[in-house]
Amino acid sequence: MSESLLRVDRACLETLIPGAMCSRRVWTHSELTPPSVSVNESDLVKGLLQALQGFSSPFIFWDQKEQTFRAKSEIRVSHLSQPSLHVLLAGFLYAATCLKLVESIVAGINTSLRSPPTLMGFSNSVSGWLERLRDIALNEEVKINDFNVAVTPTLLGLTTSLSSLCSGAEYLFQVVRGAIPHAYFESTSAISTAEIAVHVLDYLYKRLDEVCLVQGGEVEGFHVLLQIFAGSLLPYVEGLDSWLFEGTLDDPFEELFFSANQSVSVSDAEFWEKSYLLTRVLGPKSNVTSLNQKKGMSGNDSNSVSDKDKEQNNRVLCPLFIKDICKSIVSAGKSLQLMRHIPSTSSEKCGKIQYHGQNDFGNSACGILLAGRNSFRSTADLALSEIFCLSLAGLIGHGDHVSRYLWKDETDEWEISPTLPLYISGRLVDGTGDRDISALTYSDRMWYKLLVGAVQEKRSIDAKSELQSPCYVSHVKDEKNVLVAEKVLQRLFCHENPVVSVSKMDLERNKNAWNVLNLSQNYCLPSLNDESLLSAVFEGSGVADTGLTGTNYKFGFQFGRSEYLSNQDDTQILETLFPFPTLLPSFQPKLHMSEFLPFQKNSTLPSRVLSWMLKAEPRDTPLPVVIMQECLTIYIRRQVDDIGKVILSKLMNDWKLMHELAVLRAIYLLGSGDLLQHFLTVIFDRLSKGESSNDDFELNIILQESIRNSADAMLLSSPDALVVSISSEGSLDRDKDDKGEVKPRSSTRKSRVNNFGIDCLESLKFTYKVPWPLELIANSEAIKKYNQVMGFLLKVKRAKYVLDKARRWMWKGKGSATKIRKHHWLLEQKLLNFVDAFHQYVMDRVYHTAWRELCEAMVKAGSLDEVIDVHETYLLSIQRQCFVVQEKLWVIIASRINMILGLALEFYSIQQTLSSGGAVSAIKARCEMEIDRIEKQFEDCIAFLLRVLTSKLNVGHFPHLADLVTRINYNYHYMSDTGSLMTVSGS
Repeated sequence: MSESLLRVDRACLETLIPGAMCSRRVWTHSELTPPSVSVNESDLVKGLLQALQGFSSPFIFWDQKEQTFRAKSEIRVSHLSQPSLHVLLAGFLYAATCLKLVESIVAGINTSLRSPPTLMGFSNSVSGWLERLRDIALNEEVKINDFNVAVTPTLLGLTTSLSSLCSGAEYLFQVVRGAIPHAYFESTSAISTAEIAVHVLDYLYKRLDEVCLVQGGEVEGFHVLLQIFAGSLLPYVEGLDSWLFEGTLDDPFEELFFSANQSVSVSDAEFWEKSYLLTRVLGPKSNVTSLNQKKGMSGNDSNSVSDKDKEQNNRVLCPLFIKDICKSIVSAGKSLQLMRHIPSTSSEKCGKIQYHGQNDFGNSACGILLAGRNSFRSTADLALSEIFCLSLAGLIGHGDHVSRYLWKDETDEWEISPTLPLYISGRLVDGTGDRDISALTYSDRMWYKLLVGAVQEKRSIDAKSELQSPCYVSHVKDEKNVLVAEKVLQRLFCHENPVVSVSKMDLERNKNAWNVLNLSQNYCLPSLNDESLLSAVFEGSGVADTGLTGTNYKFGFQFGRSEYLSNQDDTQILETLFPFPTLLPSFQPKLHMSEFLPFQKNSTLPSRVLSWMLKAEPRDTPLPVVIMQECLTIYIRRQVDDIGKVILSKLMNDWKLMHELAVLRAIYLLGSGDLLQHFLTVIFDRLSKGESSNDDFELNIILQESIRNSADAMLLSSPDALVVSISSEGSLDRDKDDKGEVKPRSSTRKSRVNNFGIDCLESLKFTYKVPWPLELIANSEAIKKYNQVMGFLLKVKRAKYVLDKARRWMWKGKGSATKIRKHHWLLEQKLLNFVDAFHQYVMDRVYHTAWRELCEAMVKAGSLDEVIDVHETYLLSIQRQCFVVQEKLWVIIASRINMILGLALEFYSIQQTLSSGGAVSAIKARCEMEIDRIEKQFEDCIAFLLRVLTSKLNVGHFPHLADLVTRINYNYHYMSDTGSLMTVSGS
């Protein structure tokens, strides 16, 4: 920041107050008061007008040290007293000082190397209002100096004619002082460009919200704020345009609310989560404060919000009006990058989309086939900033909602509504059929003229580029040069030579001078009068007989015909590129660059709208939330929705998302009938025999054999994609104690439970490699959750397996139907009933119901983010229904369920011992004691589970628990319908 700007900040921006300060500075006298000088009031008026334009005069000068306009203390007016003169000059000097300080701030912003585009847009808009206010003083000065008007200028008359100028100058200075962060003026400040952009836009947005509801004199304030807000927002919208329509983060100043993580590429698994991150502030409160806030001079400043709201709003550096869709915006751009990174495998229109539009005459407005990076461009190839400006012009100029006329049809093509002429003419208003509205022509709608002009200019650019190609002009005859120039002028603009555009009217009025101005007529020197010399030199050689009468540099020598033809082609090409190079532009005051430069994307149309807003008073003062909804966010939401539809189509059709999720369901939820049947049977048999399996290679051999012999092997496109391993956190044979030392082998029950208990299968981890880019959805964290569910299901499946095997052993000894044997049968049936009921609950709730809910939610999803959320919800649902989430309620329920499954395994071990036939009476007695213990623990667990599962609080939050109770407590065997326990063996 320049030194002058810093000086402005310290000296005046923090201390400038109206009236009193100016009068104090003007009328402060030293002890030795210089002699008074009588001045003419008209000269003093002219000096004030020059001060309001930023210039010093003989009686009023700019105090560089104090940064204020001051009047010389010795001046006096004969017919005005000193207090009266003081009062009259104070307001004008204060307004002139405000304008001068605004000029200094704008100059400092424009010359600073660290001014971001949003601040530059703000500066340009402020410059427009500064010029408009000073033009009022300039016009007043012109009227005073007009000799045809016999009016004597007075200070009192100037007060009346310049009241709007004085109030506008003070208001403009307040806006500038509040919009620019104070930290921006400090050279040592570490304020980021994103903080500057958000502060400027939020301040203007909040201030606009305050002013729009005030009628009367504040309409001027609404006009000023709206035009400055639109100009400041345009650079931000252009950055969103590149991101939403091209998938490119074009933000070199890092103003947007998100930034790219260069360490993550689009092909990485963590692309969706870590590639583009939201920009967040370091603390709950931002260090961005305006000058008004710093000194407590805000008064009615809208930035004075509560600390709680400020902490919430400043957590993400995003403007208020798009904060609720900021995540959707980031997701849309990432979706575009993802789709362009992966080529389409089908011949659908996903990779190449044609958009067309129709103008008011029913003809094609633009037949542009947009492919590649322009696949998602809107109607007539207009940028988001151009559509924003058109919509804003329609809303404040005529109350028209332009978004109603620009819509997408069923074929996903942008069009201009065919009812647009009816709406514009007033014959159709929202379908009400109101015929009393006065009919207006197309030319009465400013936004419509801009829209049609933009479409025509784009078409003229395309036609001109074809007409002025070198292959076309190289064969143009000399006699057709005028025709070519006339075709050039028939179009609106000349790209290569803006002078032609500026002087177009003069050229059309003086067509006879085109040959003189043409390059081919003035490029070569005239011929020399050397016929006698040529005759003397070439006499007798036959050259003179060929018709050569002199040296003509215009047509070259006959013996250099190739050079002549080459020079002629070059001349014609230069003539096409630079028509009329000798032409000087005609002087046209107040001509903006957008009026004569070729039509440029993102600049010409917005520049025209901003210029129109600067001059035209708004007919309506809509709320800022309505402005942003109708002019910006509605188009952003449409684009986000359209991108979501395309990527969802690719997910379901090209990338086969549901097929891969069905494969995960068949593997991890044990949904396949025999995909893992052989593998699990081998593992369960080994565990039953006390054999450990801690070799990953051997486990994968068994797994691949199981897959090959399965009827569902066709589910896996590549069998090698499914791999089983033993987690380092545990193994099938846990032979180490807590200190990591090897434990001695023991044949006791405790050691057996530790090594081959119901939890020993938790160390089995299955890894399935889903194809890219579905790895963004089924990532490593999701596979980990799938493994947790699978680990629980393996426990249930193993308990059912060992109980079925124990029942076969007991069935073989059914001939000895003793009381003890019947007791064993009863306990086995209780355990098996619980395990079967729980297994059926799992298959119904987890495998079928949760999957159906997933499919229904996938149909309603609108973006890849929503697909990921649906999948996460599905994972959380099956985790809760399998009681593997780390929440207090589920941990309590899971502990009892695991205990019952462990009791089934212990019951199997006892039956294995009894069926061996070699058990002595002491061992049989010990087994009976274990049976009694198992039964008691089982009934205690059942009683505890039923109490927890039937709690009204739990059932109210999780209705699926009632289904589990119905299956466990079949026919009210354990608990009556009133909630009383029927059978409890212990406390």
